[in-house]
Amino acid sequence: MRSHPLVMSKHLQSPPHSGSKQPLFASFPANVSNENVPVLVFADSLLVLHHGCVGIIRSLGKMGVPVYSVVKDRFTPAAVSKYLTGAFICETHGLDAPRLLEGMAAIGERLNRPTIVIPTDDVGAIFLAEQAAILRKWFIFPQQSAALPRVLANKRELYFLCKKLGVPCPEVTIPHCLDDVREFIEHATFPVVVKAAEAWLLPKGERTTVIISTPKQLYAIYRNSLVNGTPNLIFQEYISPAHGEDWFYHGYRNEKTDCSAGFTGRKLRSYPPLVGPTTLGKAIENERLQCEVERLLEAISYNGIMDLDYRFDKRDGEYKLVDFNPRIGAQFRLFEDAAGMDVARALYLDLMGKRVHASSPLNGRTFIVEFHDLAASFGYFRRGALKFSSWWRSLRGKREFAWFSFDDPAPFLLVCIRLLFRVIECWLQLKPKTKITNRMPKYVSGRRSSKEQTLTAAG
Repeated sequence: MRSHPLVMSKHLQSPPHSGSKQPLFASFPANVSNENVPVLVFADSLLVLHHGCVGIIRSLGKMGVPVYSVVKDRFTPAAVSKYLTGAFICETHGLDAPRLLEGMAAIGERLNRPTIVIPTDDVGAIFLAEQAAILRKWFIFPQQSAALPRVLANKRELYFLCKKLGVPCPEVTIPHCLDDVREFIEHATFPVVVKAAEAWLLPKGERTTVIISTPKQLYAIYRNSLVNGTPNLIFQEYISPAHGEDWFYHGYRNEKTDCSAGFTGRKLRSYPPLVGPTTLGKAIENERLQCEVERLLEAISYNGIMDLDYRFDKRDGEYKLVDFNPRIGAQFRLFEDAAGMDVARALYLDLMGKRVHASSPLNGRTFIVEFHDLAASFGYFRRGALKFSSWWRSLRGKREFAWFSFDDPAPFLLVCIRLLFRVIECWLQLKPKTKITNRMPKYVSGRRSSKEQTLTAAG
């Protein structure tokens, strides 16, 4: 890996000694330059209530960066943030590569200047890597192996990669036919974890991960998982809460500039309970886990932002990789250093050729997804896995909320309204209207005026 004169980094080849404190970042200017390169948040239109998008907009917008986002409609919470310069309204979910390219080309021409793009879902990360040769005409993003994001996002391929590299992971069975399911049931210990191998192929509203307690449930979910006659799932070893802990790693890495940074933390609650996304997380330094992740990233030559989920197995003392998301994590704002640096800012400054200094990460910081954590807490209460005293203690300390912000309250208020409408739709059993998915992006100005860039007339 070539050393970059402006970037301070950890050397992956030489992990720190036990007990040492290696800082990650240091201070950076409030405004990076007078002519800031803009950022496009590339989000799946299906993810309307995605707090990660709002986190990116706020984090980079506070630096003075012009931030744009792909949104489903004008009333997507991200579209009303005061830090958003402009939004591109379009349907992206389910589109094939040619139509996505057509839409991204229109956005690129509209912005009319090189723009850093940050994907917020696996499909976007896969699309950027596989179509990089075309997209680099308009957009800036880390150089990545074209095939790597698809391999990492596919739970089946990730398991094979872990076995090849000797990376600890839960044991997995991959069924190819109904006979494989029967054979698995004969020897399986229930419950088992069932995951979609390629989550992006699931119908809207389907869960990507479930815990199955009986053979009957396993047969049913297998039959429902068939995509063109091929099962789109894996059976994964279940590590119970009594024997396991959930950890994650968020980081950014760029081989070309020798920039590498990462944070570790605990997933304390999730929704749905035990199998869903993080609703309450806590930043906790874990040198051992960080070194293991860095060795993996070095082995696969990964570049860009990543979000990895681990399960610590108390039975054998191993951190076992369960998910590798080749893009920014929704809860990335859990992590920042003493100067306020997070992985989105690290990526931006690195791609701008700016200096990234070293400073200590904030330990003990918590991140709460307000409404989902409330639902998650009720779930844990019902299971007997959470007491009121423990719940109250979990909310103490320095916190960042996913949606609420005193200086940018509009996204939170809009989330309240949209969640209320969701409840009404469920109560009345209303079905959402079918959307047209081939329209071109429509530009609308954000609440923040852009002085750095003059957009051409609306297309």
